[in-house]
Amino acid sequence: MQSPSLVAGDAAIAAIGRRSAAVHRRDFLAILSGGGFAAHAFATGVAAPANGARIWTVAGPIAPEGLGTTLVHEHVMVDFIGAAAASRDRYDAGEVFEVALPYLRRIGELGCRTLVECTPAYIGRDPALLKRLSTASGIQIVTNTGYYGAAGGKFVPAHAAAESAEQLARRWSTEFEQGIEATGIRPGFIKIGVNKGPLSDVDAKLVRAAALTHRATGLTIASHTGDGAAAIEQLEILDSAGVSAEAFIWVHAQNETSGEVHVRAAEHGAWLEFEGFGSSSIKTRAAQVAALAKRGLLNHVLVSLDAGWYRVGEPGGGKFAPYDTFFTAVLPALRDAGLLPEQIRLLTDENPRRALTVSARLRPPARGG
Repeated sequence: MQSPSLVAGDAAIAAIGRRSAAVHRRDFLAILSGGGFAAHAFATGVAAPANGARIWTVAGPIAPEGLGTTLVHEHVMVDFIGAAAASRDRYDAGEVFEVALPYLRRIGELGCRTLVECTPAYIGRDPALLKRLSTASGIQIVTNTGYYGAAGGKFVPAHAAAESAEQLARRWSTEFEQGIEATGIRPGFIKIGVNKGPLSDVDAKLVRAAALTHRATGLTIASHTGDGAAAIEQLEILDSAGVSAEAFIWVHAQNETSGEVHVRAAEHGAWLEFEGFGSSSIKTRAAQVAALAKRGLLNHVLVSLDAGWYRVGEPGGGKFAPYDTFFTAVLPALRDAGLLPEQIRLLTDENPRRALTVSARLRPPARGG
């Protein structure tokens, strides 16, 4: 059954949630019936790290209290050629390093300790480059596993169409267990992407694969999400899979204009991530965050810029969007919107630490239809 917080509110969104919950619950149980990886993950969850809680950076695990002030959604490099043509031969990693390094050093001077790099595989993810940048800049960097299903599936590799959610989850979990490719670098979260709701079959499969991967690894799921309807549908899928909403980050929550949808998702336990603080939108974004603070839900909010963006294929990577705007413009705007210093610290330090700590956030599988 659906939780009351998901049933309440917009009837259309709730109807989408009811439909998706029934369909995806059947799919998920069918996956489990095959035994193997999914059944084992569902039964055991993730083992507690021997030395306590951890967050995984490109340089290795750190204790959560070592995360510090964090930009939770940024990019160093992106390549929009598409999964079929994506290749490390398309760019000079040395040039990307030289372009990005000063911007990372600058935010270090402003007090930033960690940057979460959200570029998925097949769009320019390069863990070795990120590790090199982390070492040179002193900024801790977190990379990801998972596939990006938005943009009409352009960035989803061909094998994902034929493989089951269980097979995709095995791929992603192996990256966490053994490292990405031959680098030995582990992802610190799962990054997926979906279009607006209702979800396509491929997008829904990516969400189910992310749920299985979370159960096997404890990695948090961050999903580029087209709208509030898609966010609610993803939460229904996670409910069906026995994964708590606390394991889910609704990326680009600012694109949903209904504050009540934000409230429903936050009350259900999800993380709401607001970025895109442009010069024309910064007051609107700050107001969205302040509205959740007034409802007592700031402990479910994350904020960042979605900046950087060395673009493969453009001369010199095009115009790199600096990260320091977060400190020089976004934080002042949040203060102007009424947030207190302790609330700012919650957004920049405490919430990212809670969101990224590797932990199995599970709930009993949904029952009934």
